[in-house]
Formats: sequence, structure tokens, C-alpha cells
Amino acid sequence: MQASARNIAVRIEAALTLTLCALWLGAFPSWAQTAPAPAKSPVTATAQTTRGGQAAGTTQAARTAAAAPATAAPKTITYRAPRTPDGRPNLSGIWQAINNAEWDIQAHDAKAGPIVVMGAWGGIQPDLGVVEGGALPYRPEALKKKKENEANALALDPEVKCFLPGIPRATYMGFPFQITQSAQYVAFTYGYDFASRVVNIGMKSKAPVDSWMGWSSGKWEGDTLVVDVTAQVEDTWFDRAGDYHSDELHVVERYTPTSPDSLLYEVTVDDPKVYTRPWKMSMPLYRRLEKNMQLLDYNCVPFVEELMYGHLRKVQTPEEKAREDSTLPTAPSDAPVKNPDEEEQP
Repeated sequence: MQASARNIAVRIEAALTLTLCALWLGAFPSWAQTAPAPAKSPVTATAQTTRGGQAAGTTQAARTAAAAPATAAPKTITYRAPRTPDGRPNLSGIWQAINNAEWDIQAHDAKAGPIVVMGAWGGIQPDLGVVEGGALPYRPEALKKKKENEANALALDPEVKCFLPGIPRATYMGFPFQITQSAQYVAFTYGYDFASRVVNIGMKSKAPVDSWMGWSSGKWEGDTLVVDVTAQVEDTWFDRAGDYHSDELHVVERYTPTSPDSLLYEVTVDDPKVYTRPWKMSMPLYRRLEKNMQLLDYNCVPFVEELMYGHLRKVQTPEEKAREDSTLPTAPSDAPVKNPDEEEQP
């Protein structure tokens, strides 16, 4: 009897304890109700914005670029590059940009290329663009010309005719380029069409005449090579999308080593005739590490001779010659044919 009474008491005590705990917990909101809601990650927020933008008809690349901050926070680069004998960072090597800025420096979606028969071969890959701060600040009348250029790029883009690309386009055309430096000069040799230029460190003189690759003077700001480019002809473009400039173009380039095999390339463009304010683009450049890497000739002049001068050639195609021969008078069929190899007898 005593054991049974003790068991009953223990059970009653346990039931009371559980009841009191339940009442105590019920008097307070749950942790799930009071805990702050987790913040959405940038990736999730961007994805939701992208889905909403698709419904509104905005291009995917432009939406993504617009989601980025207007100006990137300055980054402190702690890498110290190897030095040349004069104590400057050694930028020598063969470098290449890996992006689609040659097609369009601004954000753009994938689309078909300008030549239909090339199909997917000629398609244009999507890209977030290299321009900082959104769309280029065109003046209204200049934006109209930009659109006309893009619509007629095959006829108007100077690259189609193998003209020199100018600066900064030569840097990101998809061709490697080589930097060779000394204490006084930094030479740039480009893989496209034998293009080249020499940056004169500390030069103060002005260009005697405008040229396709401009007039480059340089200086060092710490580990950064700063190149001031002026006197470029107005005929070059920035890309195949018709982005262009006038004869008042002023370009400032900055080359900063960020690792043994990469440079940060920054460009500030100022052209008051075409743009309402200066604007900037930036991209990494990567060292080509292949064994025995070297620049190979890309002489595009023969590729465009027929396009540019075919109508002036003296040598006719077989079809043209056949048509011309068909209009010439012919001898009667019964006329004797003289053998030119037979010598005339006296």
C-alpha cells in the first residue's frame, strides 16, 4: 500500500510539473515569432528583380548591370609587382582581355549576329558590360547617331575595313597584345593589324597631327602606369555596337598590377561633343601563360581588298570575262584558221 501511494504521488507531481511548464511557455511568444526575419541575400534579391524585369520587357544584361552600385568602392591593392632596374613595376608580357566588350561595351543580351547565313557561328554572347555607372551619357543628337551606326555597322564600322582600332578599343578586341618597357618608354604591340604605339614617360609635347592610335604620354603614380592619350582621329569606334566619339576625344588609361598574372585596366573617356560628362570603363587583363606564347601576324588588309577595291580591279572573274568574250566579234566558221606557230615561207 505504501508503494502504491508513493507511485501515485510521483505521478501527480510529474503531471503538475508538466502542466506548470506548459502554462509558463504559453505565456510568451515563441522564438520563431520574435526572431527577426532573415535579410534577403543579394543573389536572391537580384533574381527576384530579374524575374520582375523580364515581365516588364527589360533586357536581362541591362537589368543585372543596373542592379550593381553606380560606383564601385575603391579597393586597396596590396600586391607588389616585380621591379625593373629603374625600380618601376614590371608590366612586360603578353596580355589579353577576356570579355565581349568588342561587340558592345555596355550591358547586352545574346542576339543573332549581322550575317544571317553564319547562324550560331555569328551569334553575339551576352555580357554585363565594362562601363561603370550605367548607360553612356550621350547627348540627344549623339545618341541618334549611335543608333544609326549600330543599324549600319557592317557598312560604317572602321574595323570592317581593317582600319586601326584606336585607344581603348585595341585593348579589348579579343587579340593579345604585348607590353615592353624601359625607363623612358613603354611600347604596346597589338595582335590586330600590326597596330602599335609608344608611351613616352614624362613627355609634355603635343601631337604634330592626329592619328589612328593617338599620341600617348605617360607617368607613374605608385605602381600604376597612367597614360594620357590625345590626338586620335574621329573615325574610330569603341565597339561594334556603334558607340563612337568625336575629334575632341581625351582618354586616360590606368594599368595597375593586381597579381603576377593580372592587371586592372581602367579608362576615363572625356568628349564634350558627344557626351554630357566623362565616363569610365574597367576590366581585368590576363597574362597569356601558354608555352612559347608570342604574337602572331593578323594582316587583315588582304581580307578586305575585294570588299573595298573589287570594283576597281583589272583582273576579271571568270564569269565577267566570259560575259565580255561573248560580246566580241568572231570569225566566220568557214574561214581558214592560221597557225601562229607556222613560219611564213618566202
